[in-house]
Amino acid sequence: MIQQIDHLGIAVRNLDESIEYYEKALGLHCHGKEEVASQKVKTAFFEAGDVHIELLEPTSEDSPIAKFLEKNGEGIHHIAFRTDDIEGQLKHAQDSGVRVIHEVPFEGAANKMVAFLHPKSTHGVLTEFCMEKK
Repeated sequence: MIQQIDHLGIAVRNLDESIEYYEKALGLHCHGKEEVASQKVKTAFFEAGDVHIELLEPTSEDSPIAKFLEKNGEGIHHIAFRTDDIEGQLKHAQDSGVRVIHEVPFEGAANKMVAFLHPKSTHGVLTEFCMEKK
C-alpha cells in the first residue's frame, strides 16, 4: 500500500525567506505555493529527486504549525508516505494499534487527500499518509 516517501514537511516562520534559502543556497526550484485554509498554512514545494519538500508557514496563531513552531522552533514537522489506498492504510494502522489523528482523510495541499498518525504512537514522528485525489 505504501509506495514511497512523498515529502518531508518543514515548519518555517517566514515562507519567502525560506524559499530564498532553498533556491539560492541549495539550488532547488520552488515549483508551487498554495494556501490550505483548513489547516491554516501557506505551503511551498520543492523537488529533490523523487521526494518533495513542503515548507509550511502558519497563517494563524492557532494553526497546528504555529503551535509546533512555538514549542519546537523551525524544522522537520512530518514525514509523508504516498499510498494508493489511504483508507486501507489508515485501517491497517489502527488495526495495528496506532493512534490516528484523522480517521477520515481530508483535502490537503497539492491535490492530495491526507491523514495523520499521532506521534505518541509512531515513536515521536508525526506521520502523514497521502494519496492523489481521484
